[in-house]
Amino acid sequence: PHYYLKIDVDAGPLMELRQRINRRLEAEGKALKVSVNAALLKFSAEALKRHPGVNSSWQGDYILRFGRADIGLAVAQEDGLITPIVRDCGAKGILAIERELADLIERARAGRLKPEEYTGASFTVTNLGSTGILEFSAIINPPGSAILAVGRIRKVPVVDENDRTRVGRQMILTLSCDHRVLDGAAGAAFLNDLKAIIEDPLDHIYTLID
Repeated sequence: PHYYLKIDVDAGPLMELRQRINRRLEAEGKALKVSVNAALLKFSAEALKRHPGVNSSWQGDYILRFGRADIGLAVAQEDGLITPIVRDCGAKGILAIERELADLIERARAGRLKPEEYTGASFTVTNLGSTGILEFSAIINPPGSAILAVGRIRKVPVVDENDRTRVGRQMILTLSCDHRVLDGAAGAAFLNDLKAIIEDPLDHIYTLID
């Protein structure tokens, strides 16, 4: 049932927000550092609030709509992948998600996750940017009906509305969707709103961080 939607995103504002948060944490003497993945989980949760149909599951003869965004992050292990889940990302800020995610990833790599900590994600994010992959298409992780594949952030020439060229940071996102649950228009609307949040995160700074 897979189909794929791809969009390019200006990742500059995301990186700026991350730097601001990490500078604040450093000034406060905290060892915590926010990752791109924690921000993407939060941004995805915000987009899912606007498009609850994406946060749904095919159940054979009906579609189940989840009441909260339980978002999994694909993590590589020596013998394959596991997807630890941050529950109810929509009710948590980026810092809370980062703390929980760091603990989950550490225990996932040590093989110490409980089944309930890696099963039942309503949406999944998988990021191969750190491995140098520019873009890719991911396989949906049931019971969810969509998965977001994130490529690496790279510098590219950007032409503005006045035809002036500058150096920008681009990231390619690919959304894999279950066509039994989501049609192309619904998937595209979600992806465009996610792009808008990533490209203007400071507009949401007070609700996203803490």
